[in-house]
Amino acid sequence: MIIKQNKLEGQVAMITGASSGIGAGVAKALSAAGAKVVINYSSNPEKAEKILAEIKAAGGDGMTIKADVSNEQEVLDMFAQTLKKYGTLDILVNNAGLQKDAKFHNMTLAEWNHVIGINLTGQFLCSREAIKEFMRRGIVPERSKSAGKIICMSSVHEVIPWAGHANYSASKGGVMMLMKSIAQEYAPLKIRVNSIGPGAIRTPINHGAWQTPEAYNQLLKLIPAKRIGEVEDIGGAAVWLASDDSEYVNGITLFVDGGMLLYPGFEDNG
Repeated sequence: MIIKQNKLEGQVAMITGASSGIGAGVAKALSAAGAKVVINYSSNPEKAEKILAEIKAAGGDGMTIKADVSNEQEVLDMFAQTLKKYGTLDILVNNAGLQKDAKFHNMTLAEWNHVIGINLTGQFLCSREAIKEFMRRGIVPERSKSAGKIICMSSVHEVIPWAGHANYSASKGGVMMLMKSIAQEYAPLKIRVNSIGPGAIRTPINHGAWQTPEAYNQLLKLIPAKRIGEVEDIGGAAVWLASDDSEYVNGITLFVDGGMLLYPGFEDNG
């Protein structure tokens, strides 16, 4: 159950890759906090419209837009549609991402480029357009103390190497430095850029890691909190980073991982 707090009342939030999983959970959380939400999807309008219907049924407002975030023209069109409907944008959540796993010696250039294109280039393109709008509009004090907020969806794998997932891990390491670099560059303009680093979250992308009791118990060996994360855990973190409660927070990755980065192999003294 998400408690409506209205911390984002009157603001407009765009969430990429929001038709399922973490993106859908973040869209619902931002809406519950008062934001109008732009639900981006790449291929499944039915899922996106279902999420929007649930948001509207809960008293929220929003729209859906189809766009491939790795395609520059489609990103430009998505921002144009958003500004036409709402006039501006206050919050961008760069959530769109995917995996194309393979042993490194078998990985194709197409598999590498597809993951880098969505996971990293997509964040570059969307962040660039968001920052242009934030700079154009500036601070509106009755909306937020910041001129704009960007939340980059990263992963614990910006830190933890992941054999068999070199393209994914490289993309998330890139997201970390992209986030920090633009946070540093635009902090003087009161534009805040941060990341969320999810650990194991119960979503379709990692269904195989928790679908059976055996797989779930094996996964819990990596998580000191001894539970898998839920999309609501990420949604709550996104609301905080998008709100003025975190106004002095800039350029950090907030890991929401149940302690996965705490070297759980050393729980019993190694």
